[in-house]
Amino acid sequence: MLLVVAAFIVAFVLLLYMISPLISPKPLKLNGAHVVVTGGSSGIGKCIAIECYRQGAFITLVARDEVSTNIHVHSKGELVPCHSRAEQVVLCISVDVSSDYSQVENVIKQAQEKLGPVDMLVNCAGTSISAKFEEVEVDRFKKLMEVNYLGSVYPTRAVITTMKERRMGRIMFVSSQAGQIGLFGYTAYSPSKFALRGLAESLQMEVCVLFCPPPIKYHFPLETKLISETSGVCQPDQVAKIVVRDAVQGNFNSSVGPDGYMLSALTCGMSPVTSITEGLQQIVTMGLFRTIALFYLGSFDSIVRRCMIQREQSKAADKRE
Repeated sequence: MLLVVAAFIVAFVLLLYMISPLISPKPLKLNGAHVVVTGGSSGIGKCIAIECYRQGAFITLVARDEVSTNIHVHSKGELVPCHSRAEQVVLCISVDVSSDYSQVENVIKQAQEKLGPVDMLVNCAGTSISAKFEEVEVDRFKKLMEVNYLGSVYPTRAVITTMKERRMGRIMFVSSQAGQIGLFGYTAYSPSKFALRGLAESLQMEVCVLFCPPPIKYHFPLETKLISETSGVCQPDQVAKIVVRDAVQGNFNSSVGPDGYMLSALTCGMSPVTSITEGLQQIVTMGLFRTIALFYLGSFDSIVRRCMIQREQSKAADKRE
């Protein structure tokens, strides 16, 4: 019986080894490549742009119309000292990537006319809100879906045809751990990030896609703050180095920190793998990670109940006064 099991495992590993070249894309060289970053004037987006620029890429920064020219100039000023080639260019464009597809398509065309075809698109534009479901204004649900989901659909739609014609390119979706697990306070935010996961998994069958869910850290309401503090804290520049490395290698999933890795393994579902090691790790660790996750979920429920009791006691005390 043991021999049969061992033979099955060996055969399975050999099968994965045989199909691995078919599912693993060729590495992308950033030196001389054209990288477009939406939401690139601050946070993770800016750090990703800087990391790509350090590796020799030509950069197009895209941000909302409301973002002032001063912010663009400041971002460009941070990029320029990091160049690795004298001829590198940083192009700054202001457009709301979630409002009008024709505008997004036009600015992408302008960028490609100046810097060449887009080799990597980084969808990092996004917004967030954390509050109880009944406290979120109805219009905010629509707004978050437009910015977090359509704000990635439109730029992707604008570059996909050229990438397919050239048979090369990378598309990165910067999501959130709240796009892998629903948590208190994220009834408007999480669904918009879950939508990105569905888009990424569907699109990866057509082009090379990277799905990146970095840690989240917000402060209101109290339940959300306490739950988010159970996750590790990573600086934007650390996240940028990891996701750029994974994008260059052609990985589908990019996780940050041990809790991010565990959550990615737990939620892998029917997601693609780009290496034998990744597939085997998911198979071996699934049971252990699920056990750990149950303790996390119990802790989250305890936090919510404790905060509810504290509020009720506070209200009772106020009434007595």
